[in-house]
Amino acid sequence: MGSNREVIRNKIRGYCEDFEIDNDGYKRIMNLLEHEMDKGLGKETNAAATIKMFPTYVRSLPDGSEEGNFLALDLGGTNFRVLLITLHGGEVKMESKIYLIPQYIMQGSGNQLFDHLADCCAKFMKAHAISHLSLPLGFTFSFPCKQHGIASASLQTWTKGFKCAGVEGEDVVRMFHEAVKRRKDIDITCVAILNDTVGTLMSCAHDDHNCEIGLILGTGTNACYMEKLDNVELWDGDDKEPKQVIINTEWGAFGDNKCLDWFRTPYDKEVDEFSLNGGKQVYEKMISGMYMGEIARLVILKLTQEGLMFGGEVSEELETRQRFYTKYISEIESDDEDEFRNTKQVLEEMGIETFTIEDCRNVRYVCEQVSTRAAYLASAGIAVLLNKISKPEITVAVDGSLYKFHPKFHDRMVDKISTLVNPGIKFKLMMSNDGSGKGAALVAAVAYRILQHQRRQLRL
Repeated sequence: MGSNREVIRNKIRGYCEDFEIDNDGYKRIMNLLEHEMDKGLGKETNAAATIKMFPTYVRSLPDGSEEGNFLALDLGGTNFRVLLITLHGGEVKMESKIYLIPQYIMQGSGNQLFDHLADCCAKFMKAHAISHLSLPLGFTFSFPCKQHGIASASLQTWTKGFKCAGVEGEDVVRMFHEAVKRRKDIDITCVAILNDTVGTLMSCAHDDHNCEIGLILGTGTNACYMEKLDNVELWDGDDKEPKQVIINTEWGAFGDNKCLDWFRTPYDKEVDEFSLNGGKQVYEKMISGMYMGEIARLVILKLTQEGLMFGGEVSEELETRQRFYTKYISEIESDDEDEFRNTKQVLEEMGIETFTIEDCRNVRYVCEQVSTRAAYLASAGIAVLLNKISKPEITVAVDGSLYKFHPKFHDRMVDKISTLVNPGIKFKLMMSNDGSGKGAALVAAVAYRILQHQRRQLRL
């Protein structure tokens, strides 16, 4: 029996070996990523670059002097949040409400989406008795955008299951303002649009002035970092101090030009083939929460079909796309070594009636392979940014459900980054405290302060 178990384990390892890449492989990925980022920063090469490296027009980190009431909106997945944030003397007070975005709106028209967002804002303001106030607003819009200014950005492409018609190529702030005007019952002005990575960075930088990188590991993945203006050939703003700007990398698109095909597994290719945006967001699809569970499901399904798990019995749920949720991976890897309480519950939810402790062990092994590769790929990306900034101490702000809820993601990233970063750079990963809410308010507060200053100058 023991030898048969070993034979099965070895066969399973064989099916999973494509997920294992050595340090030389990760260094090759880092070189490719840096090359693609440089193309994104270059004037001549940006148009053809897959990683767009968008300047965000955010150039100053918070200094603690920001004051007042601000609304923040956070759209980046199936949930939409509205927040009322009060900044006073370095203190932050927040009240918020989450609203669902129904599937039919995610796949409907652009006007329908923005009318829904404006409706949620109106309900929130009424509930908090602030409908009569004219409030500045920071909008965290976590999709690939080309910014034209601090409060102007056109959507490049929908990701994460959204497919609203008539928005790509349009200014989303203008569309939001038009939806607000159609209502006539609220007075809000979006003074800053940002994505969740920038909010994450700003939120941590409020507390830690060494923070120069923002990272999202949730439904999707993306990163931003502070870059010197001299390196940003696309910069079209002023070149006054500070001579720096936060760059939104949009690194999820790394590999869209097939430069990563050498290590994509058949499971990755199948996930891509059945996704809404085939051929796009290749790097993201190997890391983020939207796809990780599906990769694991495909591996487990294949192993079951090969008779290596569950006595070869395939359940209907196991054959259903997207049915093995990424949260299952976090639950399975949190399990006690011998009891497998969470794993057993997951397998029951997946309609698998007969399984052994050895099956539980093998399911966890598959989950570990998929999630470890995700953590290591994200680490390679962060190591590139740390080496680019090249300061003695750098803090990386991290947010997102994958990082928050997976029991080993943080430790695996710290271990892998340590082996990939240049000597002499000390780094730490810091959990961001509500980057897309608090961060949006901080960006809005800085933008509003500058706006008020400019208006005063004009009056003089």
